[in-house]
Amino acid sequence: MQPAPPEEPAAAAAEEKPADAYGDRLRREQEIFADQLDVNELPDIFHYWSHNYLRPKLEHFGSSNPDEFFANALQQAYAEAPARPARFVSLGAGNCDTEVRVAQLLVGRGLRDFTIECLDINAAMLERGAAHAREAGVAEQVLPLIGDFNAWQPARRYDAAMANQSLHHVLELEHLFATVAANLPSHGRFVISDMVGRNGHQRWPEALAIVREFWAELPASYRYHRQLREQWDEYLDFDCSGEGFEGIRAQDILPLLLQHFAFESYLGFANVIDPFIDRGFGGHFDADSAHDRALIDRIHARDEAEMQAGRIKPTHAMAVLRRPDYAGPLRVWQNLTPQHCLRVPG
Repeated sequence: MQPAPPEEPAAAAAEEKPADAYGDRLRREQEIFADQLDVNELPDIFHYWSHNYLRPKLEHFGSSNPDEFFANALQQAYAEAPARPARFVSLGAGNCDTEVRVAQLLVGRGLRDFTIECLDINAAMLERGAAHAREAGVAEQVLPLIGDFNAWQPARRYDAAMANQSLHHVLELEHLFATVAANLPSHGRFVISDMVGRNGHQRWPEALAIVREFWAELPASYRYHRQLREQWDEYLDFDCSGEGFEGIRAQDILPLLLQHFAFESYLGFANVIDPFIDRGFGGHFDADSAHDRALIDRIHARDEAEMQAGRIKPTHAMAVLRRPDYAGPLRVWQNLTPQHCLRVPG
């Protein structure tokens, strides 16, 4: 049985905004991503960390990487779907990179009679996605679908929905989750991978203090932010939500998932380690350097201990969700249930 969900979050960021303010954010969001050919490119030190520390956790759930995590959930929904083709939708698909790889995995397993409709507001990214699908031989399975997930009303029911690193761009989370839940059949899955920390990808105070402890160990050259082109001698708690929708309501994702869905599986991971392996600063670390690897190992170990103890909460989540009436078992990593990972503001 699933535990009772928490109360509805305050969701101050979702208060009604003037139409022009939303339009300005939307235009900025489209500009930010229009020319990004690889939105998921990460430095070598991230891959060192993920191979050594994230991969073993994913293997607990029967996959070795995020693509397999998505594919496994969609395959289960496919097997239980009453009709063909099985129909899936990906919310905020962007360039459709993940969707193409997931489709290739499913086709490689002998599944062909399915479609993944790729919903996104950015036409330029969907055009790249369609071209990529043709080149990868899955054009019949991966279909572009222009639309704004903040106001999405599906034309049909889907056997499964997926969202890969897109939910932290959603302003109208209540609408989106209610829509997905209402259109999910009993065999359906909603599979997600996202950032669920503080809004704007800031650190909560208890995590910020630990980040700054390790920050003091870094050489000055490692404290240069490669994306912002700024020197951060002290770690700055930068709010990414000032333009576009980056991290606009990240902290509301997990509470609202708990309210709208039941969980089949949940993996919460990473917090303090984030700034040391991400795009801004991770490129300074040499994955072939024993010294740099040892520092990443120490930061990860502290991160894990603090999350297990509940003193800080994971900022990333991967989950397979079901309709609220699902009463099956919940699979988690160690003691990190969705409720354990919930960080209530204040």
